[in-house]
Amino acid sequence: MKKIGVVLSGCGVRDGSEIHEAVFALLAIDRNGAEAVCMAPNADFPETNHLTMQETGNKRNALVEAARIARGNIRDIAEVKAADLDAVVFPGGFGAVKNLCDFAAKGAGAAVHPEVARLLREMSAAGKPIGAICIAPAVVATVLGKDKGPTLTIGNDPSTAAEIEKTGARHQECPVTEFVVDRTNKIVSTPAYMLAHRISEAYQGIDKCVKEVIALI
Repeated sequence: MKKIGVVLSGCGVRDGSEIHEAVFALLAIDRNGAEAVCMAPNADFPETNHLTMQETGNKRNALVEAARIARGNIRDIAEVKAADLDAVVFPGGFGAVKNLCDFAAKGAGAAVHPEVARLLREMSAAGKPIGAICIAPAVVATVLGKDKGPTLTIGNDPSTAAEIEKTGARHQECPVTEFVVDRTNKIVSTPAYMLAHRISEAYQGIDKCVKEVIALI
């Protein structure tokens, strides 16, 4: 059975992985006959109250929180190598650009969590497919933009697209229910909640994106 890494960044749209996007990715992996391997960095991050959407001043651990989505079946990303996987998928949520990297604060000048960057580089070097959902293409662009110049999408937000292009990546506009595939670099991306107004719209794009990632293996 093909093993697809799912890189989570916590649990909750404002300070971790967007839960709908993560679950849709896991469902698509299973429906396409593959096995999900969930992982997250073992690192603390600022907590956001999802009722008020304000930071609380407290911190949570990305690995511990992501374990909620993975039902406890999760690994520290530091322990996962490209050799363990056939492909990898990154759900969105602000955690992707706050916890996996600091693109939310620094744009194209962002730094990426070292283990996230390592795994992305390993996957790329091995020619293994990479999927990125919602804002997560910014993580991929930050790591691979300069060397690989990948084509990817976050939908059509001009300011985010401009920062992505500053990394050396190329942004391509895309409707919410579709995806963009860079066959040279085996990178597939979809806008999801960067554009979605309905949960079904996010589902359609993610389902197609993950299916294409698996097809590229």
